[in-house]
Amino acid sequence: MPINIPAELPALEELLSENIFAMNDARATSQNIRPMQIGILNLMPNKIETELQILRLLSNTPLQINIDLIRFDETAPKNTPASHMQAFYHLFSQVKNKKYDGLIVTGAPLGTLDYEDVHYWPQMCELMDWAKHNVQSTFYICWAAHAAMYHYFGAQKSLLDGKLSGVFNHKVQDEQNELMRGFDPEFWAPHSRVAQVNRSTYASISGLEILAESEQAGVYAAATTDKRLVFVTGHPEYDTATLEQEFARDTQSGLLPQVPSNYFKNDVPEHGIMVRWKSHGNLLFTNWLNYYVYQTTPYDLTQLT
Repeated sequence: MPINIPAELPALEELLSENIFAMNDARATSQNIRPMQIGILNLMPNKIETELQILRLLSNTPLQINIDLIRFDETAPKNTPASHMQAFYHLFSQVKNKKYDGLIVTGAPLGTLDYEDVHYWPQMCELMDWAKHNVQSTFYICWAAHAAMYHYFGAQKSLLDGKLSGVFNHKVQDEQNELMRGFDPEFWAPHSRVAQVNRSTYASISGLEILAESEQAGVYAAATTDKRLVFVTGHPEYDTATLEQEFARDTQSGLLPQVPSNYFKNDVPEHGIMVRWKSHGNLLFTNWLNYYVYQTTPYDLTQLT
């Protein structure tokens, strides 16, 4: 079954060119099934790029999915046309009366700020409280994972000595957990962040399980035992060139960034990129949709509590 997205969304043409089964909303209305309702709160600066990355991962499933792109306010982002935001995004205030099978909250380049200094932190807290009762399972990525750990459990982050950027080896800690089903015992995943939450903090929280971690990058995936909250500190959605683009941007800004680890062949940018995370990124989202969302959500979403 396909992912259902608006006919005019730029990501649709790209997905179809990749032979990904996507259909527009007009065709979807003729399908006599109950599609999954998935919200995406996109906090990344380049909205269109992130939309495509997330939608590509959500499309690898036999389930039909309806997507709502969500934002907090009408502030125009620097890297996305205002017309795009007006055409395709819903204000959170407009959708918070709905219930969702799943919600994805992306990362954001806010790691150096205290949470309370983020200008939309009150709205973020409202959304996280709302999601506990109106979403079956919420998938928090990178900065959002740390923010949610802080909001729900009081987990403090600490700034790293430098930016953690690259593709790192991880080990599965619970192969029986359905989110890790089909994973190799060791796998690679991208990270791009400046802060971390200590492993001991995750381990101290009752009802929270560490599912995968890295010696270099720390805890990668954790989830509550009721499957309602998923925390992923890396970026399984990243495209081939995303870390390269971030490295070039930081270099041009005079930040003197370190070359992303284990990303370029021989760690030399001119030697090309080693892509070795995409299959597990797809598997992670497929497992979440199937086992944490579809297998647990009520058919009648009004019954969700």
